[in-house]
Amino acid sequence: MKIQTIRPDRWESLPDPISTENTIAVLLGGPMSVQDRHSAPFAWLQKELEWLTQWHEHKYPVLGICLGAQLLAVAAGGTVHSLQLGVPSHPIKEVGFGAIHWLTEPISEPLLKGMNPSEMVLHWHGDRIRLPATATLMGSSLQCEEQVFRIDEHALGLQCHLEVRMTNLERWILEDHNYILSALGADGPNRLRQDSERFGDALERQGRLFISNALSYLSASTKKI
Repeated sequence: MKIQTIRPDRWESLPDPISTENTIAVLLGGPMSVQDRHSAPFAWLQKELEWLTQWHEHKYPVLGICLGAQLLAVAAGGTVHSLQLGVPSHPIKEVGFGAIHWLTEPISEPLLKGMNPSEMVLHWHGDRIRLPATATLMGSSLQCEEQVFRIDEHALGLQCHLEVRMTNLERWILEDHNYILSALGADGPNRLRQDSERFGDALERQGRLFISNALSYLSASTKKI
């Protein structure tokens, strides 16, 4: 498998959605929101969304993670809003280690082969996806229902992080320090470090398994193009 890294935020060219073959697009996250595409500093995000809309219309395989999942949902006709909880509702951020539960028994779903009925993941977002009609919800958390979804046989979205490596977590904590403080308070960075010691090994093991399952699943759809 050949991997090519492209930085849309640096205006690097994206693959031609008309002539591309045997390619899986993996869209990763970032500190911005999909809503930021309307502001001038994030004009590249609108361009990425326009590209992804064409990619999706051609039913080319794609895996979106966090911001990537939000872009995928919007490209397919869904929407993204601020994550709200409480009565009256107020915006919150879902940040830290927490469980998701699968809505299908893992034993009956190839994508979930080897997974447990619930898995510990890393959350790092303040938005919520409203899925398009073509999407199937696969996994949820207590604070945000739309955590894992698929669209037809060619697209998968993860609002949560199953791809993260604990060796990268410290960089996330340092780069997103203020965001963590606003979500978890002054002790937030230490809580994340402590929880990474407690849950990190299992998350990485199951995360590798899920990503492997996902790429195998999406690889099958490249053969149908």
